[in-house]
Amino acid sequence: MANHRCAVLGKPVAHSLSPVLHNAAYRSLKLDDWLYDKHEVGEDDLDAFLKGLDSTWAGLSLTMPLKKTIQPYGVPENLWAKELKVANTAVFDWSVAADDPAWPNGKPGIKLYNTDVIGIQLAFDHANRELGEHHTASRSGTALIIGNGNTATSALAACCMMPEIGHIVVAARHPGKNTGLKPVAEKFVNVHNPYNEIELGDDQALLEAARNATYVINTIPGHAADNVADALADAGTEPFSGLLLDVIYDPRPTKLMEAWRAHGGHAIGGEEMLLYQALVQVLLMTGIWDDDPPSDADQRLQDTTTEDDQLEIAMRKALEEAL
Repeated sequence: MANHRCAVLGKPVAHSLSPVLHNAAYRSLKLDDWLYDKHEVGEDDLDAFLKGLDSTWAGLSLTMPLKKTIQPYGVPENLWAKELKVANTAVFDWSVAADDPAWPNGKPGIKLYNTDVIGIQLAFDHANRELGEHHTASRSGTALIIGNGNTATSALAACCMMPEIGHIVVAARHPGKNTGLKPVAEKFVNVHNPYNEIELGDDQALLEAARNATYVINTIPGHAADNVADALADAGTEPFSGLLLDVIYDPRPTKLMEAWRAHGGHAIGGEEMLLYQALVQVLLMTGIWDDDPPSDADQRLQDTTTEDDQLEIAMRKALEEAL
């Protein structure tokens, strides 16, 4: 029986690859009494689930629709959990558990983190290292984000923390719907006019933004980006030089990734973001990091050891096998 338990919660959650990643990490770290599983928990179920936990529980990963639902239960600990009020990670501190009749096993301290943002940053870092790309911290680059939902918010935050990006374009079906995006860009990108939005259906504006982009991040799910892929396919022979991250990893590669590569660009799938956000979660939940993880990837998983490299390698291998 596991003395330390963690899990991913969400609805739906059956498709989640988080158990593959976290359990591979525990094997790599020789944490034989740790177990990570998944539970289908919706917004109305979260309260009862949390109150039923005991001190064997170390942490939770939160997927939709729980990243905001978890907020009243814990304290945001890192920059983006505070700024965006969105957390995908909860870490329990049972040493400060309080007596509370509603919590039969005591009410633990709950620290909330957002590792989605750093997951995106580290995915780009890794790809740039693999490609031998070196960007100067000049705020001279542009990022294009496709979509304006919750994932787009994390993508925008990641772009803000990359010192090579000075302008962010969001292409969405309903520009202006997510009013939280522009203030974040204006707060964290210290240049004049760092943000604008375009209509996703405006192929000419979309292609221009794509051609000029240092990074492109697609955040719209399923086959919703296939129309974008078709627009790229019809874009003539002019190359796209930026690096695309498509947060989707099924199918793999996506139609958008294939279209991007056909025009000479480099593309990575959502499994890279998945890997790195999970890696940071493992470091937090196991207590290897007992403090705020770096909120910007300039610190490059600072103070990483050879053991952490082995951890990343083990998680990557397990993910590749699962996909």
